[in-house]
Amino acid sequence: MDADRNINEGKAPSPLERAGGEAAGLRFIIAGGGTGGHIFPAIAIANAIKELQPAAEFLFVGAKGKMEMEKVPQAGYKIKGLTIAGFDRGSLLKNIWLPFKLIKSFFQVRKILNGFKPDAVIGVGGYSSFPVLRSAQAKGIPTFIHESNSFAGRSNILLGRHATKIFVASDGMDKFFPAEKIEITGNPVRKSITESNVSKEEALRFFGLSKDKPVVLVFGGSLGARSINEVIAQHLPDFGPLGLQVIWQTGKTTAGQYLERAKPLPNVWANDFINEMDKAYAAADIVVSRSGAMAVAELCVAGKPVIFVPFPFAAEDHQTVNAKYLVERNAALMVKDDMVKAKLFGGITNLAKNKARQEALSQHISAFAVKDADVKIAKEILEAPALKGVI
Repeated sequence: MDADRNINEGKAPSPLERAGGEAAGLRFIIAGGGTGGHIFPAIAIANAIKELQPAAEFLFVGAKGKMEMEKVPQAGYKIKGLTIAGFDRGSLLKNIWLPFKLIKSFFQVRKILNGFKPDAVIGVGGYSSFPVLRSAQAKGIPTFIHESNSFAGRSNILLGRHATKIFVASDGMDKFFPAEKIEITGNPVRKSITESNVSKEEALRFFGLSKDKPVVLVFGGSLGARSINEVIAQHLPDFGPLGLQVIWQTGKTTAGQYLERAKPLPNVWANDFINEMDKAYAAADIVVSRSGAMAVAELCVAGKPVIFVPFPFAAEDHQTVNAKYLVERNAALMVKDDMVKAKLFGGITNLAKNKARQEALSQHISAFAVKDADVKIAKEILEAPALKGVI
């Protein structure tokens, strides 16, 4: 069967056919984004496939105006943006245009699929992944899903019925997906973190901080965490007298007001986003973080004592589930979001003073590190029977 016939039937030509008889690499579309928790695992998977098959080609698809449109090109990959948005719970009026945007996105996806002709499509979550994977499945293109959370998103549940394989972080996911399609791989963590050899001294120099005082790393995700930020902002003047330094990722939302407060303080480094998380982890003595799946995965690899503040509105409260799992194993501490004002600053200062507690938490959380999830996923994709005929 020749390449033209394949295209007419809605199937991608094989690498051999595309190259006119000379072997070429597989083509992958990777869809999704919205937050770092989706984007960075996607890039890690692409990098791992590229290492195993250097000739592979990639095209990312995300949502226009979202952070993937910046972060993916920085990682060296091409990306196309869809005119799509998620449901806005804060303003029902804004949702009037959602059906039109979804329909438009399907037309955009059809053009992308017909133009790039992928051999497989990988979805990593985020609302831009649904129209891409759904359209690929309708065309008979193999699709793979990475679900990072312990509670699967609705889009992934729908897509999972026709997916080739579904990669998950932990067991018990057969309540969302067909059991025969599930592979437990863990969550992919950036190689800059899994293979980091940054020294603490080098990291402290990078952030302009002293090597003689402990460092508290605070981040609530790429968009920020208001409850955490409000407490840190309130207590910014108190860290210095206590001999503590702070590296603070405020997130994009309302970053300006927080950055202005931090600017005069020599013991505080603040920005809306930390690009060099390997250095941030290397510099940190203790960490304050939300407990999304990817933050947890990175912190296990980094092996840092952490106080989790779960986002209370996550589906099925899965961030609390993530945090409690480690708390019950003496591998982390937790402050619930509604107790942040009363307990977070005290929890930070108490932990900063308690070296023995820090060492115990660090040792125990390190036991849950998975450093090769990206390679596991890449191998499973490349070895999938659905792709055997085109490699």
